[in-house]
Amino acid sequence: MTGANRGTGRAIAAELAEAGMQVWELNRNPSGSPTEIICDLSEPAELSAAITEVLQRVDRLDALVTNAVDRYFAPVADIDMQRWNAALTVNLTSIVATVQQTLPLLRRSQGSIVLMGSHAGTRFFESGLSYCATKAALKALCEVLLLEERPYGVRTSLVSPGAIANEDGDRSPMKMSTVSVAKVVRDLVLNPSDVAVGEIELRPASLGPPVVAGLDRLQSV
Repeated sequence: MTGANRGTGRAIAAELAEAGMQVWELNRNPSGSPTEIICDLSEPAELSAAITEVLQRVDRLDALVTNAVDRYFAPVADIDMQRWNAALTVNLTSIVATVQQTLPLLRRSQGSIVLMGSHAGTRFFESGLSYCATKAALKALCEVLLLEERPYGVRTSLVSPGAIANEDGDRSPMKMSTVSVAKVVRDLVLNPSDVAVGEIELRPASLGPPVVAGLDRLQSV
């Protein structure tokens, strides 16, 4: 999986490990896991080399979870194109490249792919173009993969969560815990082989007063 060094990604890795799976992590920042490879997903050659290393060390791949994300926020008028390109590479292009490179083993095991999306893919906000656009694109990727890869036994699911308490120490009752989201991902990976969940939306059970601007809008869905 990608982006397992903190927050939701770290919780997902822990849940999958608890379910008996060996979890290989591609992280930009170290998590301390003995099965992690440090790589920058915005660098295609670096990503490809990291995936190749994983595939050389395993003879079976049952699931792929893509969680890494570049949260670059800026008004359209002020977007730095270098940062824009980096965000698109991490949030979309790297996911397509990772899926493409791992598909042979996923087909062999009739495994599953879980794409971590966001409410930002359908509920847009000021300064969020790169984040919103790439999360929206994951819906198209999921649907195309469902059409193309189910004949090979590979199932793809898109998880679109709302507000998650991703930061250490965040105990907001208006957000979902990382562990709760991770348990949903674990269940998707372990679903019966005759079930394909195309998309699942997650919302915090508690709803606070409306927020009117920016990324915080997603806490009022």
